[in-house]
Amino acid sequence: MKENFMRKLIESGKRLDGRAFDQYRPIQIETGIVTSAEGSARIRMGKSLVVAGVKLDVKEPYPDTPNQGNLMVDGEFIPFASPEFEPGPPSEEAVELARVVDRAVRESHCIDLEKLCITPSELVWAVNIDIHVLDHDGNLIDAACLAAVAALLTARFPKFDKETKAVVRDQKPASGERLPVVDRPVEVTIWKLAGKLLIDPEMEEQESAEARVTMATKEDGRLCAMQKGGKGFFTSNELLQAADLAVEKGNELRAMLPAL
Repeated sequence: MKENFMRKLIESGKRLDGRAFDQYRPIQIETGIVTSAEGSARIRMGKSLVVAGVKLDVKEPYPDTPNQGNLMVDGEFIPFASPEFEPGPPSEEAVELARVVDRAVRESHCIDLEKLCITPSELVWAVNIDIHVLDHDGNLIDAACLAAVAALLTARFPKFDKETKAVVRDQKPASGERLPVVDRPVEVTIWKLAGKLLIDPEMEEQESAEARVTMATKEDGRLCAMQKGGKGFFTSNELLQAADLAVEKGNELRAMLPAL
């Protein structure tokens, strides 16, 4: 009954909260909220709440990239954030969230990984991005990517002792040098419901949607990553419309982020 109601509402050109199909809910971005992290951000998108933190450590580089730093993105759905979330290992949804955000960060080349090299083939900086969903009311991917990039933009290197080859965390803020972030990727997820395309659904809209596609764009507006979800499909024309939406709304989201 709920799904039929949502379909009829969308077919009539309306949404539950009166927004236009291409309109985001109110968005709030706060940075520097976790003092123990090198960079952090909290995103409120409607009632959805996501926190991202950046931690920097010194590790060995991957064998195939001996002169580049490492990058890792993890996602966690806090059980109290939704009745659907349960304690234990990361769910498929949490793993997908982390992978989709990782793809946007990695494929946009927003971090100059070569500048994270300390000693080629021996030591590099490892960037760990942890995403925590604290309240789930739809559209977590967009919120999570926004939080991750905001945290990266405010991240600072901790001190590094060259003699002991260890990170020194007893004196913050570390060196004060910013992480070499050179782009600001954002992700826009377009949802298909009752044959219409819309963005930023509330939970009831999201649960009734047929399909979704997440598109990541770079600072210059070019697409750099895409992820399809849901059992439904998009026509070629709908994907072109979705790409236009991703570019337009991506610019809106990017304008809310800290400057490069």
